[in-house]
Amino acid sequence: MKKILLLVLLALLGAASLVGAVPPPLVDGEVHILDFNQSSDGLERFITVMDANGVSAAWVMGAPLQKMWQEHAPRRPVAYESDDAPVYYYSATDVIVARQVLKLPPHQRRRLYPFICGFNPTDRNGVRHIRLMLELYPGLWRGIGEILTRHDALTRLTYGETARADHPALDAVYELAAERHLPVLLHSNITSTRETDFIYQGEVERAVARHPATTFIWAHAGCAANIERRQHLDNLAAQVERLLRQYANLNIMLSWTLVSHYLLDGSGKAQPLWVTLVRRYPRRFLVGSDIVGRWDKQAAALDRVRTFLAALPPEVAALVARDNALRLVGGGKDG
Repeated sequence: MKKILLLVLLALLGAASLVGAVPPPLVDGEVHILDFNQSSDGLERFITVMDANGVSAAWVMGAPLQKMWQEHAPRRPVAYESDDAPVYYYSATDVIVARQVLKLPPHQRRRLYPFICGFNPTDRNGVRHIRLMLELYPGLWRGIGEILTRHDALTRLTYGETARADHPALDAVYELAAERHLPVLLHSNITSTRETDFIYQGEVERAVARHPATTFIWAHAGCAANIERRQHLDNLAAQVERLLRQYANLNIMLSWTLVSHYLLDGSGKAQPLWVTLVRRYPRRFLVGSDIVGRWDKQAAALDRVRTFLAALPPEVAALVARDNALRLVGGGKDG
């Protein structure tokens, strides 16, 4: 009888440990509810998909660029790389996001944290657009971004001057973000597809250093699919650790190629190097799916994220999966 009771107790303890290891509900920190044609599957459908994928809340934003449909193109391009036509900055993306979010019932709206992104990061007038959005939709916005700077193919297709993280036009944006307590989600590739050195890292570092009162979230830590096709960034974790150690206002969004090629190995297991890094800085990492206008890929993207989270202590997984994202947007004052 004692042996039976012991076995039952061990089984219960084992079940409890398994429950504790289950990652918490996620906050998806990188959701573009519009694509580069300013269309999507719709926010009503997105709420349903969030529920199916165990997502309690999401940071949502439009797409700051619109793909041009040129005169001789045989069909409308569906993505920015569909053809060689350029893309241009499209400020109405923020109005579309605001109107779609505000149409939702309050209990659904409270799960979404909209970000302003529809401005040209090389134009000193860009900050005026942000101020206008804050004035037109007071109390709505919870962040700025995703600001698209170095972005390989997308950069080459974008009209005008090349955007970079430390561009003078962004100084006023970063200052406004600090003033209004709005986090900044920044995309800046750490290098180009043809270089082995981290030639663009300095641009991110200078921006973060110049604006210590601004909260930055670096999307994918500068990784990109086109870079990964040509080279693996072997010392990426070491560089990320140095930056986190040096700059208290920098955070990392664990999404897209960073998850697939660095957080997980070829067999889909969590990389010990990155597990150690996240455990060392548990309040500096967030997670995101980086879906763009279509919701069918969120489940697979977040499944990879959950694989990594399962390798973390439960209290660290909760911070990375949910608490850090809510903390960064919960205090937003944009009125």
